[in-house]
Amino acid sequence: MSSAGMLRVMTEGASQPGSLRDRKRRRAEDAIRKAALELFSERGFDQVSVTEIAERAEVGRTTFFRYFGDKQEVLFPEPDRESADAVAGVGAPAAAIGSSLSAALRSVRALVTAFIAHITSDPVEYELHQRLVRQHPELYARSLLKQRRYADLLTAQLRRWGADAAIARQAAELGLACFYAAQADSGDDPRTFPHALARAFDRLEAQSSALRPG
Repeated sequence: MSSAGMLRVMTEGASQPGSLRDRKRRRAEDAIRKAALELFSERGFDQVSVTEIAERAEVGRTTFFRYFGDKQEVLFPEPDRESADAVAGVGAPAAAIGSSLSAALRSVRALVTAFIAHITSDPVEYELHQRLVRQHPELYARSLLKQRRYADLLTAQLRRWGADAAIARQAAELGLACFYAAQADSGDDPRTFPHALARAFDRLEAQSSALRPG
């Protein structure tokens, strides 16, 4: 359910977070996404054109293509920025993670939990997005590519928090495994997804504790 300061570098130059340019860009992107989701819901993904999305959003085609390469991209915000928005409130651990897998998993749990809260904050929008992804193989393929980017972002964040390279990657992959397990356990219901995620991490932590010597 980011994702990320990891903001898009636009062709006209990078904007500073919180700047007027950045706020205008976000408003335009949000309007385009909202219009696209409304149209996809009303008529189906294949029956909607970029021109129709732009008209519904009250922007020109040029503005649409300034922010999105095609109508598929409307459904997939930049992972870097989305992740940054989602986990902005997650604090660094008190000590460097180092070679501790359990410490890395605690941080991953906090990051993935914050991300799911972010992507399911609008349950109706989340359900529509997931339904579209499941119905269209090309969207599903794009979703899988995006998810691999999240693994890289989790790994990079753990490295910034002092995790060894191998530990950072292993914890990131285990965190994504909990994400996938929670999706399946909850039936991808945004209302129960967070609780399913907590159960997935609880199981992982219980098994990890049982395997420790002594």
